[in-house]
Amino acid sequence: MQETFAIIWFGLLGVLLIGYVVLDGFDLGVGILHPFAPTDRDRRIMMNAIGPLWDGNEVWLVTFGGALFAAFPVAYATTFSAFYIPFMLLLVALIFRAVSLEFRGKVATDAWRRNWDFGFFGGSLLAAFLLGAAGGRTMLGIELDGNLRASVGLSDWLQPLPLLVGALTVALFALHGSMFLIMKTEGELQRRVRRWGMRAYACFVALYVVVTIVVVMTVPRATDNFDLHPWFWIVPALNVLAIANIPRALHHRSPGYAFFSSGATIAALAFLFAVAMFPYLVVSRTNPAWSVTLFNGCSSERTLKLMLVIAAIGMPFVLSYTAIVYWVFRGKVRLEDTSY
Repeated sequence: MQETFAIIWFGLLGVLLIGYVVLDGFDLGVGILHPFAPTDRDRRIMMNAIGPLWDGNEVWLVTFGGALFAAFPVAYATTFSAFYIPFMLLLVALIFRAVSLEFRGKVATDAWRRNWDFGFFGGSLLAAFLLGAAGGRTMLGIELDGNLRASVGLSDWLQPLPLLVGALTVALFALHGSMFLIMKTEGELQRRVRRWGMRAYACFVALYVVVTIVVVMTVPRATDNFDLHPWFWIVPALNVLAIANIPRALHHRSPGYAFFSSGATIAALAFLFAVAMFPYLVVSRTNPAWSVTLFNGCSSERTLKLMLVIAAIGMPFVLSYTAIVYWVFRGKVRLEDTSY
């Protein structure tokens, strides 16, 4: 039963991760695109498009971290010790991004707003890149000894796969953010965002092809589960269709459909990452026997069962809150006295 609960929690962690990257992905994408807006009014509109949503979206990341700590404490401790500096940089990036949103409009001077614009852009760009790079580094594995002590240096992060996946994530979030902004803006700004989105789309497709080739060449185990469960190939097929549908939806003036397709692309990539990793949580490059899996790194059966009860009670509240906020703040952005 413990193994069954461990698999269930692996799946739930996947759901939380997908929820975060899909929802906060467009927030980060808006921040990445923010400096390209030509006027202060346009930049304010872009900030207010995500203003009511960004903090709720990050709840998914906090929940993911808490669930990982409680369900798989060994993996949590090993990962955070190995990725300590990147994760601290990620935390700083998210903090600067949030502070920039809140403080930009406090003083109506160009210099003040320009500085906070840089913080908003830099925090969003760095956070997106680090999330992708961490995923690429996780797939490659880390140097781990028999006592689960990790050794990850700067050279480990400067390898092709982490850098490429980081760049891929930046392009994908910029694309996702542009699809969201097309729904929330109008007029000349909307036309500009559409052009930004197509450029981000071209960058993403090129990086997607390159990253796929590099993963197949450098991480052979990434396709092992596809051999065991051939029906998993449905997901890459749907992923390709979702990617192809983005320009089609824009051509047919269906920005909501395009946004759904970019979100589906992110969800599919997160699912493929989970499939490539299963059943490993931390892969030891030193000795595969020292790797942390779902089964040797999970909490007790009683703990996992209790967590499942708590999740069953708490998740409906999170989903309800998210749905209500998105419904209340639907439609085009309108600047008011209380706007950012």
